Amino acid sequence: MTGTVRLATTAPSPLWYATRAGGTVALLLLTATLVLGIAAGGRYAPKRIARFEIGALHRNLSLLTTVFLGLHIATAIADPFVRLRWLDAVVPFASSYRPFWLGLGALAVDLLLAVLVTSALRLRIGRRSWKAVHWFAYALWPLALLHGAGTGTDTRLTLQLGLAAGCLAAVVTAVWWRLLRAGPGHRAGRLWAALAAAAVPALVAALLVAGPARTGWAHHGGTTVRPGTVATDRQTAGDDGNDGGEDE
Repeated sequence: MTGTVRLATTAPSPLWYATRAGGTVALLLLTATLVLGIAAGGRYAPKRIARFEIGALHRNLSLLTTVFLGLHIATAIADPFVRLRWLDAVVPFASSYRPFWLGLGALAVDLLLAVLVTSALRLRIGRRSWKAVHWFAYALWPLALLHGAGTGTDTRLTLQLGLAAGCLAAVVTAVWWRLLRAGPGHRAGRLWAALAAAAVPALVAALLVAGPARTGWAHHGGTTVRPGTVATDRQTAGDDGNDGGEDE
């Protein structure tokens, strides 16, 4: 036996449920924040809601996303099963547990922190610099979506697939709606946005089919062993590992 040790378990840890719930809620809030930012931006001016109210809602959703993200990270690190370090939450691909998929989550965290910090310093750094960094929000969302799919053993459950599909549909719809309402000009930018709106769902679907949505994915998630630690790959009760049990 090389690289992994599988330990039988009959029930997932409560920390696993807290980690998965925190991550799922954070993704839903992040999706809502992104959709609101896309829909309310540009030349569109809502008639029944003032712009400052939309801005306040956008900021509050961002802060709430950060709270649940913190819960997600803290419970994942507290769970002794995967033996994650705080460093793994911000340094991409440094974890011994599913390094690629956790690395995507670390990248998303770094981008989110950059957006939050520059938003707090917006008056100091200027609108142009703030806006340049704020574009990273469009990149961190698909990273967070793929991270959640690649690290959860319940990815193939109907509820999780439905949530992922709903998040994808909401963001793509918001992008296309924004493009349709956009005024003339910036044709190159609109073209790239349209291409991205079409390409991201196809890319996410392809990665899900090739990885997390595949039968037996939980037994081949890419776990390695960090020197000096106990191997952390646990076999869940179900054969395909996607029965809602703890990550392996």
